[in-house]
Amino acid sequence: MEHLNQRIENYWDERSEHFSKTRRMELDGVDGLAWEKIFRQNLPEGHRLKILDVGTGAGFFAAILARLGHEVTGIDMSAKMLREAKQNLRELKLSADFRKMNAQALEFPDETFDAIVTRNLTWTLPNVKAAYREWRRVLKVGGVLMNFDSDYGEKSFSACSRTKISAVQVDECDAIKNSLSISTHRRPFWDAGFLEGLNFSVTLDEDISAVVHKDSRCDYDSVPLFAIWATK
Repeated sequence: MEHLNQRIENYWDERSEHFSKTRRMELDGVDGLAWEKIFRQNLPEGHRLKILDVGTGAGFFAAILARLGHEVTGIDMSAKMLREAKQNLRELKLSADFRKMNAQALEFPDETFDAIVTRNLTWTLPNVKAAYREWRRVLKVGGVLMNFDSDYGEKSFSACSRTKISAVQVDECDAIKNSLSISTHRRPFWDAGFLEGLNFSVTLDEDISAVVHKDSRCDYDSVPLFAIWATK
């Protein structure tokens, strides 16, 4: 497990600079505004929330949520991604707390956060069940988990990816994906069933790509992006 975690961390370290440039472009365009609308519609209004951004990457969600006035903690396994996130928010004159941390073993007390958000993360986790249990533990009663991800298990990145990365990186991405147990499940239905087993109330949207993938400048693959809304 530790070897696999390190392999995944190394992969995202290598992609951090290009990934960050794409997320900054996305943030400043129509898709950034679309994500902001999603959060406005699905988070309680009127007070500042404590929000955990799991797998924050280059700080895309952290920037949007900080701009909305929330207190954001962003975690990631990739030190280079976190460096990009800190630089991006500094340039945007926004504030968030970024920490290097394993999404499957959080270093927070029980019921710390009002909401948890994550994007394009769970498909890369060696132990998604452990992650979901941890996220439930640190979420306050009545809090919401928003997971945006894709069912990559039966896909080949060489066939579906439009991201401008090297063939070596595409092959490594496929190799990592094929080694993960989450790739054997069909999603988001597996996720919904597991979360309901943890006493979450779950709502699904099987494809929100048409809403948040409008910017032709950004690198989006052809696999539908699903949304899970789970309330503790």
